[in-house]
Amino acid sequence: MKSLDELQKIKEEALSEINLRENNDKKIKLVVGMGTCGIASGAREVLDAVLDEIAKRKLKDVTVTQTGCIGLCAQEPLMEVWESDGSKVMYGNLDGKKARQIVAQHVVNGIPVSEWIIN
Repeated sequence: MKSLDELQKIKEEALSEINLRENNDKKIKLVVGMGTCGIASGAREVLDAVLDEIAKRKLKDVTVTQTGCIGLCAQEPLMEVWESDGSKVMYGNLDGKKARQIVAQHVVNGIPVSEWIIN
């Protein structure tokens, strides 16, 4: 760290990421399954891709959280998309690329990606 401006930038980035994870007043909530089976299947990559895509798009109405085991180990990595009306869509067998597409198509445009939905 070389300057106070650099420290301020780091602080703003950290606060922005905290806001993505904790703000409950958001329109859409994304929940990534981070149980042992999820992590072993690549959930960390999914979570990182979601956070990166939301930051790149500067989305302000999305909250990202993580949870433990969702119970569908054979479908890991899993992610739930909770709409503001309380409805939920569950996606499975994800990777970073699929997670980015879900953000682009479902979160931004409101069109669920049907081929990865778990019923």
